[in-house]
Amino acid sequence: MTVRSNPMDAVVFVDDQEIGTTPVSTDFTYYGTRKIQLIKDGYETLTVKQTFFPPWYQIPPLDFISENLWPFELRNEHEVNFQLQPQQILPTDRLLERAEGLRTGAQAGYTVPLPNAPRSPQPVSPLSPTMISTPLPPPEGLPAPRGF
Repeated sequence: MTVRSNPMDAVVFVDDQEIGTTPVSTDFTYYGTRKIQLIKDGYETLTVKQTFFPPWYQIPPLDFISENLWPFELRNEHEVNFQLQPQQILPTDRLLERAEGLRTGAQAGYTVPLPNAPRSPQPVSPLSPTMISTPLPPPEGLPAPRGF
C-alpha cells in the first residue's frame, strides 16, 4: 500500500501506528477497512476509513490455484492519494464565544457528546434478580463446588 498526499511530508498513521511521511509504502496482510490518518503542520488533520477489497486471486477456492499452480508472481498494490486542506484559524472573538457557550452549557448540566459517540443512548437491559442469584452450572468434566 502506498500513501501519497498533496502537499508531501505529512505523517501517516495506519490503524493508529505511524508508518512514515508521504509518500510512503508499507506491506499489509489483511484486507478490509483501515483507518488512515495524515497529520501536517499548517493543515487540517485528515482521518479516512479506507476499504481494501481482496483481488480475485485471493478469494477461495481461486486462492489455491493462484498460490500453488499459477506459474507467475501475483502482486496486489494499492495506492491512495489525499489532498490536505489548509488549517483554518478561527478569529479570537468567535473562539471566545464558543468557549463561553460551552461553559454556560456545562454549568446548566449539559454535556458535549464525544465526536465518535453514538447519537442516541443504547438501551441496556437490567439483570433480573433470578439471573443474579442463580449460580452457573460447572463446566463439563469438573465436579460441582462444595459449600454453596
